[in-house]
Amino acid sequence: MYGWDVRSGRARKVFIGVAAAALLGGGLAVGTGLGNAGENCAGLDTALRNNLSFIADQRANPDALSADRIANRQAVVDLIQQRRAAAGCTADVQVDVPVAAPATPQPAPTGGTGTGAAPDTGAPATGEVVCAGSTVTLFNEDAAPAASSGTFPIGTVLKVTNLDNDRSITVMVTSPSASCVLLNDAAFEQVREPGKFVIRRVVVERIR
Repeated sequence: MYGWDVRSGRARKVFIGVAAAALLGGGLAVGTGLGNAGENCAGLDTALRNNLSFIADQRANPDALSADRIANRQAVVDLIQQRRAAAGCTADVQVDVPVAAPATPQPAPTGGTGTGAAPDTGAPATGEVVCAGSTVTLFNEDAAPAASSGTFPIGTVLKVTNLDNDRSITVMVTSPSASCVLLNDAAFEQVREPGKFVIRRVVVERIR
């Protein structure tokens, strides 16, 4: 009877250990996109790229839950990096940058007809439509109206029109970012709708 209890206890411990390992593996597969074959460098690199791209997208288009999502994904990224190091993976994994769709001709915006529309700053009223399909959000900067961009060099002048309220602003790119265009606080306040932190229906024009 005693021998049976010992074997039973050992079997029970083995079963619990296997179940815990299976649960951990399942959770990792869900959280990272890896599976049991995740130690392959190609799989690890793909999982890392996907998670870095998710973080970049959340930073470019933030909402009330973005900070928590980014923190969770950063923990996943750290875990993947540990596994890549253990597997000897050396590839330089870069964030996927979406390719903008070719610009299609669009009617030129009127530059703002409603009250409170931001006036242009002396630049031409229209220009080449760029950043097709992009959304525009803001970055925290206590300065005069300006923009940042990962597509256009510093000094480029862009006109941003919010099609939901027909408000426009013309700003200069003064810093780099990971998005086609971001507006700083002062610029975003002039074209935003109350309570909204992302402009989804937008026309961006390159003036010069």
